[in-house]
Amino acid sequence: MPDLSPRRRALVLAICCLSLFIVGLDNTIVNIALPALRSDLETSVSGLQWVIDAYTLVLASLLILAGSTADRVGRRRTFQTGLALFTLGSLLCSVAPGLGWLIAFRMVQAVGGSMLNPVAMSIITNTFTEPRERARAIGVWGGVVGLSMALGPLVGGVLVESLGWRSIFWLNVPVGIGAIVLTALFVPESRSPRPRRIDPVGQALVLVLLASVTYGIIEGPGSGWGSAEIVGCFALGAAALTALLVYEPRRPEPLLDLRFFRSVPFSGATVIAVSAFGALAGFLFLNTLYLQDVRGLSALHAGLWTLPMAAMTAVFAPLSGRLVAARGTRLPLIVAGSAMTLAMLPLTRLTDSTPTALLLGCYLLFGIGFGLVNAPITNTAVSGMPRAQAGVAAAIASTSRQVGGSLGVAVIGAAVVSGSSSAGFAQASHAGWWIVVGCGLAVLLLGLLTTSSRARATADRVVTVPA
Repeated sequence: MPDLSPRRRALVLAICCLSLFIVGLDNTIVNIALPALRSDLETSVSGLQWVIDAYTLVLASLLILAGSTADRVGRRRTFQTGLALFTLGSLLCSVAPGLGWLIAFRMVQAVGGSMLNPVAMSIITNTFTEPRERARAIGVWGGVVGLSMALGPLVGGVLVESLGWRSIFWLNVPVGIGAIVLTALFVPESRSPRPRRIDPVGQALVLVLLASVTYGIIEGPGSGWGSAEIVGCFALGAAALTALLVYEPRRPEPLLDLRFFRSVPFSGATVIAVSAFGALAGFLFLNTLYLQDVRGLSALHAGLWTLPMAAMTAVFAPLSGRLVAARGTRLPLIVAGSAMTLAMLPLTRLTDSTPTALLLGCYLLFGIGFGLVNAPITNTAVSGMPRAQAGVAAAIASTSRQVGGSLGVAVIGAAVVSGSSSAGFAQASHAGWWIVVGCGLAVLLLGLLTTSSRARATADRVVTVPA
């Protein structure tokens, strides 16, 4: 990539952030429309889970492939293709005649979305080459992604209340078209000098692993955890994981280079991403159904109640980037894990009449934690791999986020469904809130573990492995 002026670099960052804003928004905006979807399309809780997880599952499965493809064929070209598919999928979702069609069109969206997040991070990483400048740029990126995900329920509430649930997908179309044009005009083309080969077997194994495990978790409460269908799903997932661990190290250029997971910080960042985004997805899923079904709020008012979370995410996400640039990843990870854990503990005793002030305080504290966690995850992942493989590095971090979101909805939704037959939603959701607390605690403990001096030393050894 040619050297760019500071103004041009800032413009490239803005274009990448604009595109990522609609993807991040889409990750959470659908949550606020779930009650309207359930009423209009006459679906169950498991159907609502699939509306969310069909998107995150496909996204998680294709992110690494998209990152390596961008390194090979060109990052700008891949980025524009992703924008086009995401925009088309959004348009199709807005006219879906039924639940099955909506799930299918969400998968089209996800194919396009898989080409945006890791490729945008790869573009940013190769545009901002100085470490401190790159950390600040990642902080801005993290702020935009975090803010968009936090604003999803608020924006969704306004749209669902005024125009109906289909309008949440209309928003992506003009923004996507504008981003395609801006990318063509201002983002230079770049590619890796030594791109990785396509690994179709590894890609298929990743897809089978994620799909089988997610299906088993979502459908387990309805089909029975001991049924042949569900046991078979988990057995298939275990077989795919075993095959992946055996097959990938034998390839000269694997889809997943397992050598990089010898780095404690890199592995820790991966698990932290799964935990943090599992907590976010579970929080949004449970909170949306609680506010609208139990408290009787409209979609608009439910979105407004989450405003403290969105505001704190907007403030603390860019602050996290500056903290990472100045102090490293330890402080923001510890504060993030502590805040997320403490915020969710009161909700493990949620009732139909939990005080409004307590709820808003929990939302505010959770927003602080989530705002702080994104930048250190990405900075650790990108810094732990060679710059020429930035697309793959960012894709692994992004995959971890989406896997966390998918599993968060699947596991927490399954916990609620299992308990809902004998209790109201507020009481049935207690197990789900405890899972969210566990995710926050995992962020805290792994943050302490992966930022120790001994753990950081493993990253230095791993980076010497040839890409």
